[in-house]
Amino acid sequence: MNSKEGAKKQIVFIMTDTQRIDMLGCYGNTDMITPNLDNLAEESVLFQTAYTCQPVCGPARAALFTGTYPHSNGMWSNNQALGNNVKTIGQRLSDSGYHTAYIGKWHLDGGDYFGLGCCPDGWDPEYWYDMRNYLEDLTPEERVLSRKASSIEKYDISEDFCFASRCTDKGIRFLENYTEEDFLLVVSYDEPHGPFISPKKYSEMYKDYKFPKSLNIKDTLEGKPDYQEIWAGDRLHQDKDVLEIREDKYFGCNTFVDVQIGRLVDSIQENCPNAMIIYTSDHGDFMDSHSLNLKGPAVYEEICHIPLMIKFPGSGLEGTRYKNPVSHINIVPTIMEYMGLKQPKMLEGHSLLPLTEDLNTRINQEVFIEFGRYELDHDGFGGFQPLRSVFDGRYKLSVNLLSTDELYDLENDPEEMVNLIDNTETAKIRDNLHDRLLNWMNETRDPFRGYYWHRRPWRKDAPEATWNYTCVTRQRENEEYEPRQLDYDTGLEMVEASRKKSV
Repeated sequence: MNSKEGAKKQIVFIMTDTQRIDMLGCYGNTDMITPNLDNLAEESVLFQTAYTCQPVCGPARAALFTGTYPHSNGMWSNNQALGNNVKTIGQRLSDSGYHTAYIGKWHLDGGDYFGLGCCPDGWDPEYWYDMRNYLEDLTPEERVLSRKASSIEKYDISEDFCFASRCTDKGIRFLENYTEEDFLLVVSYDEPHGPFISPKKYSEMYKDYKFPKSLNIKDTLEGKPDYQEIWAGDRLHQDKDVLEIREDKYFGCNTFVDVQIGRLVDSIQENCPNAMIIYTSDHGDFMDSHSLNLKGPAVYEEICHIPLMIKFPGSGLEGTRYKNPVSHINIVPTIMEYMGLKQPKMLEGHSLLPLTEDLNTRINQEVFIEFGRYELDHDGFGGFQPLRSVFDGRYKLSVNLLSTDELYDLENDPEEMVNLIDNTETAKIRDNLHDRLLNWMNETRDPFRGYYWHRRPWRKDAPEATWNYTCVTRQRENEEYEPRQLDYDTGLEMVEASRKKSV
């Protein structure tokens, strides 16, 4: 569906940070107090099987806001900026005459965690407000306490002190001022990401709460990549029977951001009731699943399977659920089509709008997940751990270039405990997924591709290593912004972007 003829084309894109699907009531954990997102789910299509492109803040956002994979846009780690020739959805829409505003965590400018405080091209500077801008609004003393979870116990943290509240205020002001305009408004919360700052009443809601332990809490990591054992460290040897997952501040902040989303959605309903609403999160957090913490070079469900809801105005799909796999890579094409714009050839996903005509439509035959590096402001978190993964809705293959590969059957092993990579009964399924993964790496011109991804110990029919490997090239087709590229062999305009080259 396109926006109805004559109707305003308005989209509000809401996202959180580090929010697992089981931290929302509408995804099945009724212990979580998230009434506003639960209500939004009743007005939306809820995607049951949606995945991030990379479970790290910056790369996940790079895919979300460019429609290209991290390896394509150059941002395969935190603290790396998008290339100058990579266009965000803000640039594409503003260049087509739409009003675009971005409020909240950006993480795409190559700066530290908080960003550079400067509005990037394509977004309205009047509404730009990243985390550095927030910190610059505070006194030095307030900055420090805003970064310490202990501040919740020591100080009277008010709602309007918190980043989420200030982002919501600015979002509401935009909605009140531009009810008659076509626009894309992004409100990107840092919450519930640590340090989990919110008023104390929210953490008190969970002071006695124990998060349910999944079976994979007891994963021994036997037969799995060696770096996962190193990552787990002492957690691997904890007594899992006595382990309790108590995260009162994390879950309290989760409820706090739900309240802020509720304020924003109320304003949407009052000022722009026919707007499309997209909600998602960038990735999850292990919380001791598989004896791991935070996120990193793995594609387990806890960190890659993310919440996603879209309210398609006038579609009649309120409260429905879509079971087939989809990816964050689909978001920019969806926005482009809804706005009535031609799909750029650079985009590497597909619009989700066809499912509004038929909810049985399968948009993706498979989804792809990758990993390069997880960096904060220091060296760590495993360093460079190149990984490429493909998931078809049942089987998930992960090629971990520097270690053991993984294959899981999520139908029979939803906890991802048993690595089937060397299982002869699933060898044909594994190899078929592997072929699809290798083809995707070629089609997207993955700069890290090469014969070593193909010649895995279990791939018995892999070709001999050659210096030229497949000889496949793919030149960039960014023709909305640059001339058509030229073929190296002829000097003439390329005919096909993806092709085999002579050697």
